[in-house]
Amino acid sequence: MSIEKLSELSRFYGSNPEYTLAGGGNTSFKDEETLFVKASGFSLADATADSFVKMDRQALNAIWEKAYPASSEEREKEVLADLMAARKEGDKRPSVEALLHDIIPFSYVVHLHPALVNGLCCSKNGETAFKEIFCEDTLWIPSTNPGYILSRLVKTALDEYYAAQKKHPSVILLQNHGIFAGADTIEGIKRVYDEVMEKIGAKIIRKPDFSDEERISAEEIPRKHVDIFALLKEISGYSSFMNSREIARYIKDRPSFYPVSSAFTPDHIVYAGSDPLFTEANTPETIRTDWDKHTQKTGRAAKIIAVKGLGVFSAAATQKAAFFALDLFKDTVKVAVYTESFAGPLFMTQDKIDFINNWEVERFRSGVSTK
Repeated sequence: MSIEKLSELSRFYGSNPEYTLAGGGNTSFKDEETLFVKASGFSLADATADSFVKMDRQALNAIWEKAYPASSEEREKEVLADLMAARKEGDKRPSVEALLHDIIPFSYVVHLHPALVNGLCCSKNGETAFKEIFCEDTLWIPSTNPGYILSRLVKTALDEYYAAQKKHPSVILLQNHGIFAGADTIEGIKRVYDEVMEKIGAKIIRKPDFSDEERISAEEIPRKHVDIFALLKEISGYSSFMNSREIARYIKDRPSFYPVSSAFTPDHIVYAGSDPLFTEANTPETIRTDWDKHTQKTGRAAKIIAVKGLGVFSAAATQKAAFFALDLFKDTVKVAVYTESFAGPLFMTQDKIDFINNWEVERFRSGVSTK
């Protein structure tokens, strides 16, 4: 296997915002002894040989023989320690989904978060539509916390699927998360993804329209909204602005904002936050008042500030983080549009949102990818 080929496959999908954004998604290749998996926080779009962690499959397999604490915090600490110990070389942290990559029985595994796929996976009618659209070689996994718990759930489901079907599914759809695809060749991976996108795409009744999108960065001497930019830079450090015809549909009033008012997937939380602020205020003073109330209510600063009838601002500690927040909010809008084809949006439950917000692994990933 050429690590360059895995890097090339990673860049192929990572450079297309229809498949994944920021530091989201992960890819891998494995043989009998070794798993090469993307390092946590590294961008697929910029993947090189240095983006992957070389792991001992025997050590990874031994993790399944261990008993971990019931406490999620203690369990995740111990699992992370075992994942780090399973590295064959280097000091990078492996993707949190390394265990999952290891148990999916194909040479190549590509995990992505396409908005089109999540339009199905994050919808009220998602599981029913999945059964109607996909006949075989696919598996549906209900919403669960990522990492060890997700890997354990998928392992059980894969074993049950094989016992019943005498073959392995090449596609795993994860409710409120994304998709894993497996194949023994790069061409096979691309064929699987093309088929999935085509099948779901055929059921879509409306596509998002960002043809008139406007973006402004506070670092580019903005032509307008100078006072709001100044406020958000004072609060957080950096800010960017975005608006379009599609976004305007969701910020005309509070009821319209509902379909984009919470988190669809872990990546949306990591980069855009779980609690976007919608405000009807339109001056820095009144926006600041709403900001303070929102922070008190949620316990965290909003990364997304949607101003009624005006547009959407991001607020973050670094310029890159501010850009990523807008990218992921735009993705939220895309997912919301696609969910219209499957009975409307289904957000992550509060307990799963809280898990991501408090998970050290995701804070680490965000820190690496937004430097």
